[in-house]
Amino acid sequence: MDVIINEVGLRDGLQNQPTIVSTQDKLTLLELLETAGLKHIEVASFVHPKVVPQMADAEAIVAGLDFGKSQVYSGLVPNLRGYDRGVATGLGEFGLIMSASSTFSERNVKMTLEQSYQACVEVIKACLRDGNRCRVYLSCSCACPYEGRIQESVVLDLARRLLDEGAHEISISDTIGAGTPNQIFDLTQPLISEYGAESVNLHVHDTRGAALAMVWSAYLGGVRSFDASIGGLGGCPFAPGATGNVATEDLVYMFNQSDIRTNINFNALEPAVAFAEKITASSLGGKSMQWRRSQC
Repeated sequence: MDVIINEVGLRDGLQNQPTIVSTQDKLTLLELLETAGLKHIEVASFVHPKVVPQMADAEAIVAGLDFGKSQVYSGLVPNLRGYDRGVATGLGEFGLIMSASSTFSERNVKMTLEQSYQACVEVIKACLRDGNRCRVYLSCSCACPYEGRIQESVVLDLARRLLDEGAHEISISDTIGAGTPNQIFDLTQPLISEYGAESVNLHVHDTRGAALAMVWSAYLGGVRSFDASIGGLGGCPFAPGATGNVATEDLVYMFNQSDIRTNINFNALEPAVAFAEKITASSLGGKSMQWRRSQC
């Protein structure tokens, strides 16, 4: 099974950028990512624009997609109302988020863990009814900015319950980049043993420089689906101090150099990184891209 890299730069990468990126610029970045070979791309979030203004053009982004391509496009939805918006655009794959931390959940979505769980189940059932796919991101799987480390038993219990409800995939999500390779292995390997590799995704942030080590540990444990963000763009507007996702180019470089197929051209990612820098007025790029630029 090849490694799947799910590009989240257009959503998770841009959602907390202070300057609004135009719809056309987002679509141009999407085209550059596709040119490099990325097939799985999270394109937008159907949240209320007052909550995340950067995602106010979600419908316009989907309207600009070419569904005749071989790409798999997905959108993030916070609840059933967001799901209804997403379905109306023609998307057939959706991401949901619930926190593994009760404090994080109560402070950010004003719901207890059980209330948040039930809200997720509503959307899962809607996806199953409509023949759509859904992934649930378990945020703060490793640690919470308020509670500290989250017990693995809590995360695994929630993951199993959601998969048993019909979620197609669970994403173990280190929202604040506080995880360790051993912790990631212990969170993903049991789920793969019970539900199969197709049911588990990993979403890590590189806040403390351990993202690639966590990815590699997960790979050794059987994970084959990983989120990444071009140039390391990102952060969470609801998690103070969280930096960007693991850089897409670093993930691609590591796997390609290890003879693990990604079907993505590392060199062709450079224009995408450069364009992401331009539209965000930021200095971006993972370690591998910084190295490549030093060779030119």
